[in-house]
Formats: sequence, structure tokens, C-alpha cells
Amino acid sequence: YGMDGEGWFLGIHCFTRYVKVAFFRGMSLKPVPPGESRSKDTRYFHIHEDDQLDEAQFVSWVKQASQLPGERM
Repeated sequence: YGMDGEGWFLGIHCFTRYVKVAFFRGMSLKPVPPGESRSKDTRYFHIHEDDQLDEAQFVSWVKQASQLPGERM
């Protein structure tokens, strides 16, 4: 997801066993999402079907990410 002309701040990858949310400037989020990436700035958050999702934390990450400079792809 992103803003027109501003770049991308979040990506969603759907797999059989989980959904992987990529925060392209994830190292700038507080707290930093737990999933590591080969990219120095990107962090991942995995959501499995039976996980107890901390909705407040997830919403906070999305709001924080939307305020950061977008990734040009």
C-alpha cells in the first residue's frame, strides 16, 4: 500500500499458512516489527490463522508507516 506519488509503505504477501506484512521502513517503527529482512530498512510481521492479533499494535505500525517516506519501486 502507498500514496499516489509518495511511494509504498507496506506490502502484503498471502501464503498458505500465513500472511506476511512488509513494512518497508520498518526499522523506523516503534517497536520494531519482529520479522527480519535482508533489506536493512524492511521488517516483517507474520499473521497466522490461529494467532491472537494485537490489533492496537498492528494499527499503530500501519499509522506510523504511512507517515514515513515511501519506498520507490
